[in-house]
Amino acid sequence: MSFTSLGLPQSLQKALEDQKYTEAYPIQKEAIPAILKKKDVLGIAQTGSGKTASYVLPILSNLQGASISKNRHIKTLVLVPTRELAAQVLEVFEQFSTALADPIKCLAVHGGVSINPQMKAMNKVDVLVATPGRLLELEDSNAVHLSEIETLVLDEADKMLNLGFADEMNRIFSLLPKKRQNLLFSATLSKNVEDVNQVLLKDPLVIKIEAEIDTFDLIDQIAYSIAEEKKGPLLRHIIKKNDLQQVLVFTSTAHRADAVAYKLSKNGIQATSTHSKKSQGARTENLRKFKTGKLRVLVATDLLTRGIDIEFLPYVVNYDLPRSPKDYIHRIGRTGRAESPGEAISFITANDEHHFRVIQKKMGKRVNLVDTKNIDIKG
Repeated sequence: MSFTSLGLPQSLQKALEDQKYTEAYPIQKEAIPAILKKKDVLGIAQTGSGKTASYVLPILSNLQGASISKNRHIKTLVLVPTRELAAQVLEVFEQFSTALADPIKCLAVHGGVSINPQMKAMNKVDVLVATPGRLLELEDSNAVHLSEIETLVLDEADKMLNLGFADEMNRIFSLLPKKRQNLLFSATLSKNVEDVNQVLLKDPLVIKIEAEIDTFDLIDQIAYSIAEEKKGPLLRHIIKKNDLQQVLVFTSTAHRADAVAYKLSKNGIQATSTHSKKSQGARTENLRKFKTGKLRVLVATDLLTRGIDIEFLPYVVNYDLPRSPKDYIHRIGRTGRAESPGEAISFITANDEHHFRVIQKKMGKRVNLVDTKNIDIKG
C-alpha cells in the first residue's frame, strides 16, 4: 500500500516521495489512519519495522492548523528510554516538519548534558521528545508544563519498563490531562506493557505485526568457533580480508568496547567505541560519523541495540554473545532492514556453545558454525 491512500496531507506525501519512501510498512498502514482520527493505538512490532514514522507523520498532520500553544505548554510528548533514541526520533520529526507549510517546532531533552540550554530552548515547542528523568527535572524547574498535552507517545515501552522507569512514568502520567490521545509502541507485549496498556489506553486499536521469517532471511548469519584470546585477531582478519566497511561490533562491557576499538585502531582499522561512560557529545558525534560512513567500525555495548537506526547497515558482529536470545535478535536486527540484505557475524567460544544453541532454538533458525582452526588469521 502506498502512502497516498493513508490520509496524509499532500506536503507530507511529497516529502515521503522526495525521500524515496513509496510503500508503507504494515504497522504504518494501520497506525497512520487511526492516529489521524485521534484514536488510541497499541502497536507491537519488531525493531526496524517503521514504528517511528507511523506516529510522527500523523502527529505532524494533526498539529497543522492547530491553535498556537501557550509558551512552554507542549502539545505532544514522546517518552523514550535512551538519549540515542531521543535524538533519532527528533531527527524524524524534523525531517518531515520542514516539509509543512507551517513547520512544527520539535525538541529532544535527555540527561548526560547540561539542562540549562534545554530549559532555554523550550520556548514555543509543540513536540517534545524526552527521557523520563530529564522531563521531570524540567517540570520541577517550571521549564515545561504538561497540563495541555493532547497526544502522549510511549516509544519502546518495554525497554522503558525494563530499565526501571515505572515510577517516573507514573508521576508523569499524574501530571497529564485526563483527556488526551495515547499511543503506545513496543517491540514486545510483556506483562508490564499489557498492564500499562490497561491503565493508559482507551478502546485502542491493537496492531500486532509478527516478525516474519523472511526478515531473518535478509540477514546472512555466520558464526565462528574461536578461542577467547583469538577473537581480536579474527575480527581484524575478517575486516581486512573482506574489506568490510560500516561494521557495528557489540561487546559485553564498556571496558571491553574500548579495548577492542583501541586494538583495531592500532592495527590500521579506523574504529572508536561508544557506551554509557562516554559523554553525550562524544556518543552523538561517534554515531553521526558512523551513520554517514566517515567511521569504519563502531564498537558498542547493548546500549545501542535499539538506539541506532541506520537504514542500510551492512555488518553486525557479536564479539561477545548477549545474555538473552531477545537481545541477540535486537542486535542483529540492526542489519537486514528496509529490504536490504546484511550480515551478522558471531564469535562463539567453547563456553558459549550451549547458550548459542538456545539462541538458535528461540530464533527458529540454525546458524552455520565455522571452525577457525584452519583459518590463517595472521595471514
